[in-house]
Amino acid sequence: MTTICGIRFREAGKVYYFDPAGLELQPGQAVIVETARGIEHGEVVMGNTEMPEERLTLPLKRVLRLASSEDSRQAAENVRREQEAFDICLQKIAAHKLEMKLVDVEYTFDRSKILFYFKADGRVDFRELVKDLASVFRTRIELRQIGVRDEAKMLGGLGICGRPFCCSTHLNEFQPVSIKMAKEQGLSLNPTKISGTCGRLMCCLKYEQESYEALLGSTPRPGTLVQTASGRGIVTDVNLLRGHLTVRLQDDEQVVVVPKQEVKVLREGGPRGKKPEPEAPPPQETT
Repeated sequence: MTTICGIRFREAGKVYYFDPAGLELQPGQAVIVETARGIEHGEVVMGNTEMPEERLTLPLKRVLRLASSEDSRQAAENVRREQEAFDICLQKIAAHKLEMKLVDVEYTFDRSKILFYFKADGRVDFRELVKDLASVFRTRIELRQIGVRDEAKMLGGLGICGRPFCCSTHLNEFQPVSIKMAKEQGLSLNPTKISGTCGRLMCCLKYEQESYEALLGSTPRPGTLVQTASGRGIVTDVNLLRGHLTVRLQDDEQVVVVPKQEVKVLREGGPRGKKPEPEAPPPQETT
């Protein structure tokens, strides 16, 4: 087991594991850490915790110290400089007539590098832009092309539910979302109803997917032959959350709605259906 702490550098950003280096850290504390891109100012979101080494990528970077008031002032100054750099970069992009949209600017804590995040439909030759920016800021310049989901995470906004974007408030990482999830959850496949503001499938489709998969595994599919208290029938519709089945009886074509616990599956239906094992015959009497 290794003692680690979890630190985040941006709001709703990814949590990275560090070696606390003997410090007793608590969530909410500001710290100065060593990272692959230099010295950074971050926030502790997970205090000292024991974790198996096989779950970690060793060796871990170290926490250098707790952030001082001077460190906090420098972090605030970096935020002010980032807005200035954003405005200057916009002017340079226009001057070079580049087809790219500047999304965000980030200074490293020690100001040894400035990162410019942008979105573009294709590849952009920004070599001259980098040279121009380097001559202005006199430091290392890095341009990173991002996708529409990353843009939504950085900029924030309100979703169709009326609440702030999940990606910009609490999601540390994007989870894969597929159209299959919408189908299994019985949602409309209209793209405008299952897509977020970024134009991709909504992240919240992932939240209840495990529950839906469990319910699908224990609920007869449409097309299944079942025995109900009213007789045999075919399942025509399923309400997964309520656990109710709509069954069309074979004898009189009557439609009934019954709880799934009150039916017996005689022959499974659906695309992945299979016939159940036949019942054993009753024992015969011998003389």
